[in-house]
Amino acid sequence: MLNRHSLATKALASAPVILMLLAALTLAGGQAEAAGNEYTMISIPKLRSEWFNRLEWGLQQAGAEFGVKVSQQAPASADEAQQVRLIEDAINQGNNAILVVPNDANSVVPVFTRAQRRGIAIITHESPNQQFANYDVEMIDNVAFGEKALEVMVEAMGTTEGKFVIFVGSLTVPAHNVWADAALDLAKRKYPGLIEVASRFPVAEDQNLARQTALDILTTYPDIKGFLTFGSQGAPGVAQALREKGLVGKVAVVGTPTPNQARQYLKDGSMSAAVLWDPAEAGWAMVYLAKTVLDGRANEIGPDFEIPGLGKPMTVNGNTLIFDRPLIVTKDNVDQYNF
Repeated sequence: MLNRHSLATKALASAPVILMLLAALTLAGGQAEAAGNEYTMISIPKLRSEWFNRLEWGLQQAGAEFGVKVSQQAPASADEAQQVRLIEDAINQGNNAILVVPNDANSVVPVFTRAQRRGIAIITHESPNQQFANYDVEMIDNVAFGEKALEVMVEAMGTTEGKFVIFVGSLTVPAHNVWADAALDLAKRKYPGLIEVASRFPVAEDQNLARQTALDILTTYPDIKGFLTFGSQGAPGVAQALREKGLVGKVAVVGTPTPNQARQYLKDGSMSAAVLWDPAEAGWAMVYLAKTVLDGRANEIGPDFEIPGLGKPMTVNGNTLIFDRPLIVTKDNVDQYNF
């Protein structure tokens, strides 16, 4: 049986191998020197935010290790037209590779086509099977991610039986609902004693709405054991409700906020764990893939292709490499992260 004492241990054990690798590089004090000419790469994410600052940190670490020059330029907001203009600028500046987290998969196709004609490598993230990208890299498999989140909630509950609820951002957010479906499917197969007390609530992108909904649920179902929330504001809202009800540490709360969002709630026990992925790992992978393409070794990229520190992909689907790298953040390891 799973128990709450194993949660922190497993979370630490699953901390990204890349962090140990990067720490070793820092201690070694060196930057790897480029073999031959140094490639120039630029990252253009969706917008400037803490999440993408963390992506940039991974890019810079990879640049130092693999001997390439990497920079990042982000739109001020998640504006697809502004992102396209930045990609056009990056093409004109003569970059060897452009690394993109698209705001819209279709709007970038014309500029990606132009970049490809110039021999510029295009690597994307969060855009599976992106047209006219050499490769896309994903750090999680959606089904595995939903299943992992449920397992973490069960561990935090300390029991395989009891009532729980699921929050999503909305009923039309594809990823959130795929994760929720996967969690429910696993519960039916593996934990028949788990009971979803109501259909999923579309409140997890509004912290106050999540809080109020959680208060209502706690009143209606005083014996509830867990909240599983997909959406950055869901778990903080539920954690606030537990504080108000004097139930801190008595109900499991697992969600998808960033470590900085989750920190105060993890520290006081009103949130059990955050389940997400580390954008630094995505940045690391994007640089390595781009260099592999530019080195003329794209034929090596496939199911047996290994990225240092990350290993081999779980799945290769078309031009998309899917890794199974969920990051489990608890009170014991949250201070390792700043995003």
